[in-house]
Amino acid sequence: MPPTLILIRHAQALHNVNNDLRDPPLSEFGFKQCFQLQANLQAFDLAQQVGLIIASPMRRTLQTAEAALPWLLDRGVPITLRGEWQENSDKPCDTGTATSVLSNEFPSFDFSTVFPEYPAKTGRWAFSDAAIEQRAEDCRRWLRNRPEKVIAVVSHSGFLRVGVSHKSYANADYRVFNFGSDESSELVEWELTESKGGGMGWSEQPATGQASIENKIQGPNEIVGQRSAE
Repeated sequence: MPPTLILIRHAQALHNVNNDLRDPPLSEFGFKQCFQLQANLQAFDLAQQVGLIIASPMRRTLQTAEAALPWLLDRGVPITLRGEWQENSDKPCDTGTATSVLSNEFPSFDFSTVFPEYPAKTGRWAFSDAAIEQRAEDCRRWLRNRPEKVIAVVSHSGFLRVGVSHKSYANADYRVFNFGSDESSELVEWELTESKGGGMGWSEQPATGQASIENKIQGPNEIVGQRSAE
């Protein structure tokens, strides 16, 4: 049986203020969001069943995994870094850092699973509709064939929305999906997260396409009515 997926967008990073930064880290507020996300997930029975964590090898996703999922990492749940889950665009803020550099910044992580040409933004990894759609399809099919019952993925708004699930994600919010019937890689969102605009309630709701009241009050930018950048 294919796994259930918890798809998580990273917490707020410094490019939400200046998107000319190369592979920016989380902001101070982003770390606060991680603590809120951690508390929410620890109270969620499904999250206690996570058997594998997948993370994009960018600073903001690695820091989100460390700060929001420490109880899983401390328990020994493996984390696999996969460049396929990087953000879409070729802007500086969405372009990664060489693994030789990141391995010194994040010594507890194994970067050997990241494809050798990372952080290239050409060919399979190009900022184009065709490349993004194919990359997302490959990611879904890879996950569908995994043996774990529940997998958590820490990735980016653009890739999760445009390529993977076609749903919007606020910073540090998550959505839960099952795979569709037969051998399809189609994802079907749980009503639990769809109806309230993500597990944290900070993302768009299906009927209105608007951020929830919670997001407007305490969401990614702490400014009423303002949505975060990707």
